[in-house]
Amino acid sequence: VIEQFQKCHLDHPYGKFFGECTDLKIKLDRCFRQEKALKRKANFEESKKLKERLQACRKESLERGEEENFMR
Repeated sequence: VIEQFQKCHLDHPYGKFFGECTDLKIKLDRCFRQEKALKRKANFEESKKLKERLQACRKESLERGEEENFMR
C-alpha cells in the first residue's frame, strides 16, 4: 500500500492535491492504525508481565528483610 501510494504521488504530481490518491491514503491510515493497535496491545501485555515480576521481587525482598530482622 505504501509503494502504491508513493507511485500515485509520482504519477499525479498535481492530482495528489485534489484527491487523486485519497483512497490509497485511507487504506494506508487504516493499516497504520491496526499496526499501532497491535503494538500497543503487545506493549501493554509486556508491561503487565514486568509489573508482576517487579511486585514478586519486592514481596520477596520484604519477606527476606523481615526474616533478617527477626533473626537479629
